[in-house]
Amino acid sequence: MAAVVERERKYSGDDGFRLPDLTGCGGVARMSDATALDLDAVYHDTADLRLARSGYALRRRTGGHDAGWHLKVGAAGGPRTEYQFPAGPDDGDPPAELVGLFRAASRGAPVAPAARVITRRREHRLLDGQGRVLAEVAEDAVESHDLVSDERQAWHEVEVELVDGDDRLLDAVAARLREAGARPVSVSKSHRALGGRLATAPDRARTDPAAAPVVDYLHAQRDALIANHPAARHGDEDAVHDMRVAVRRLRATLRTFRGLWERREGEELRAELRWLGRQLGAVRDAQVMAARLTTAVAAEPPELVLGPVAARIAERFATDVATALDGLARAFDSERYPELLTRLDRLAEGTTAGTVRRRWVIRRVRRALDRADDRLDRALSGSDRGEERAAALHEARKAYKAARYAVEVREPAVGKPAAVLLARLKDLQNLLGAYQDSVMTREVLRREALRAYADGENTFTYGLLHARQAMAADRDLPAVAAARSRSGRRKVRRWLKG
Repeated sequence: MAAVVERERKYSGDDGFRLPDLTGCGGVARMSDATALDLDAVYHDTADLRLARSGYALRRRTGGHDAGWHLKVGAAGGPRTEYQFPAGPDDGDPPAELVGLFRAASRGAPVAPAARVITRRREHRLLDGQGRVLAEVAEDAVESHDLVSDERQAWHEVEVELVDGDDRLLDAVAARLREAGARPVSVSKSHRALGGRLATAPDRARTDPAAAPVVDYLHAQRDALIANHPAARHGDEDAVHDMRVAVRRLRATLRTFRGLWERREGEELRAELRWLGRQLGAVRDAQVMAARLTTAVAAEPPELVLGPVAARIAERFATDVATALDGLARAFDSERYPELLTRLDRLAEGTTAGTVRRRWVIRRVRRALDRADDRLDRALSGSDRGEERAAALHEARKAYKAARYAVEVREPAVGKPAAVLLARLKDLQNLLGAYQDSVMTREVLRREALRAYADGENTFTYGLLHARQAMAADRDLPAVAAARSRSGRRKVRRWLKG
């Protein structure tokens, strides 16, 4: 399976629109003659169009240079990741590898042909002075057929897709096309083909106005899970991180605003999210620790790196990451995973358990902040040292994450004051995170030193790195206290009075 990031823009024009000469746009020295292509794509989706509603497009296409199965993830008009898989002559169902990538969006439901799109394309290449292809421009005559509703449409559009060019080229081409009468289009061919059925949105319970920001936040985090699923399954570090953060935000929101939902369902869903978070955390923690230790070893003068330290760390964490990714794949393939997402749908799209006032929401945000402040104050003022202090600071860090997510719920309504507080909380959270990272890194170094000693290797470098981590942690604590003071200033939090 191949995966490519597609950066393209779409345009439409009146019947008299003609593609202008694009020479001179963003370094374009020459525009090739047109190549004619006939493309025939059948798009698959669930009965309720879950893929399309989640920003996914699954098709089996014939014709062109990349015929086969394609799964696109992302909104039209922005960067989209396309997963490509070859198709056999009698291959009517998507391959298992692709099914695994859209399983979150489909909630495990089967997919079937939903629409057919036939495109007669005239494709031009935009080349620079050295003959390098900067972009491809396609003039498309499109006919679509919704295979369920029998709706048929026909239209013309222009696609501009980057190859070796950049966004400046896209901007220059956009200006030239607008001068010629073209208009930007923000929907994909598959969305336009299914537009009639997509316009009929699934029923969503009416949300109490005061609770709407919380429910909208819940929706956004649910959507982040779905959007990051394919790349996370492949171990992409950013996707694993973003998916893990979405899980944390969901769990924190269900706890902070728990009065909005039936208590038992909310707690059971939090438990299931904790299970998913553990699978993601195993991958992400191994990735982060591998990078952290690799950087630390590389920063030392060669004469202070005694023994195969770098090789041992690389081997150890390559195994840890691979094992964690296997566990994550099993979780994604389990029946538990789509059931979790379905329960989350019901909670996010259903009726809240009770009516609340805006002041109630603000009060819950304030309580989350007070809880975090209390935990950190106790950790900083107490007499605990060593593991006890580290555990207390870690609990404070988790509480500040929950508080930050609660403030995020109110940011759209509050604006700049909430943004200022969020920035202060992020600084504080990062400092606490750095301290916790040093704690975890020291424990890993201790264990690796014991293994190295057992194998007869020199353990000097492990001790040196351990000492450096301890020194960094000692430097972080005063900064934590200062950041706590900045985030707690009255002028930063005055909007919390409601």
